[in-house]
Amino acid sequence: MFQASSHRRQNPLSRRGMLGAAGAVAAGTALTPAVFAATEPDTPTPHPEPGTTPETFPATRTAAATGTDSLPFAASYVAVRWTGDRDGAGIRFPDGSWQPLTAGCATVEDGGTALVPAGAATSYEVKAPRGAKRVRSLAIDPTDGPDRTFEVPSQPTRLRGVRCLSRPAWGADESKRYKDGKVNSPEQYYPLQTITVHHTATPNADPDPAATVRSIYEFHAITNDWGDIGYNFLIDEAGVIYEGRYSGDDGIPAFDPDGRLVTAFHTAGFNSGNLGIALLGTLDTRGPTHAAKASLTRLIKVIARFKGLDPRARTTFVNPVNGVTRDVPLVSGHRDWLQTDCPGQTMYDLLTEVRLAATR
Repeated sequence: MFQASSHRRQNPLSRRGMLGAAGAVAAGTALTPAVFAATEPDTPTPHPEPGTTPETFPATRTAAATGTDSLPFAASYVAVRWTGDRDGAGIRFPDGSWQPLTAGCATVEDGGTALVPAGAATSYEVKAPRGAKRVRSLAIDPTDGPDRTFEVPSQPTRLRGVRCLSRPAWGADESKRYKDGKVNSPEQYYPLQTITVHHTATPNADPDPAATVRSIYEFHAITNDWGDIGYNFLIDEAGVIYEGRYSGDDGIPAFDPDGRLVTAFHTAGFNSGNLGIALLGTLDTRGPTHAAKASLTRLIKVIARFKGLDPRARTTFVNPVNGVTRDVPLVSGHRDWLQTDCPGQTMYDLLTEVRLAATR
């Protein structure tokens, strides 16, 4: 097993520099990636901004194996990313056997990526496919880091009357959107054409869904280098809706003041004008909870009405960036776009019911 050194370093490299530092490994060999510094806690704001209330969330701590024995904390997830063949990667936790790394919901065009539940593991091993390059892994702890203070809007955030948790209300560290002092993925806006439903392929019966959202944010923004969380909205099993991809400071989740959708990162090659909603959990053999399905239906309903769209329709999506087209249901599943099991077979089979309910 490999150990990650302390996430505190006297002279840390930039987060992005460390992310790309790991090199290729041969098939079956253990991965020895770089170490990632945890985010330092914010200094509490002595006077909250008008209309906000200060709330604290744990900073997301991260670390990776370096060649000794154990992580400096218990990991909730391990994120892995590599360039090369998608098949052949694996991970092993203490007293466990090798398990294959599968993409789950996230897809990348030049290799493989995975977010793996770690079950509070304090060590792990990763092996990469033969010939893989730019391999990196990252243990994530979103629950026990030092407190950070966020200015959370005092009034609930709503989209066309539907309540959701704003980014500060689930503890989104906005510094993760930046790379070398600049926004890594500057916001782009296009008219809404379609809505795509996902599942996150994370554990069901999640005791701390906000922490899982922060882990997905770390995975997407840093490990996958997307610069932000990949979905426009996420929904947990209690039906709570989370604001996803940053869309500006106007208080309107997912859209700009002109009603254009911010481009997210949930359906590679088909993101612009395509709104992504992810249900937390794994929905291959079981469906969403009643509360989650109700929130999904209501969110789709208000967005479709807002834009004058029929959730039961089919449409020809035209990528406004490159002109690529795809005939899809207006409310689709991830697998309608790419080769993936997402949003899980059971959830995919329920989409007809959701489309119909969203028109009532």
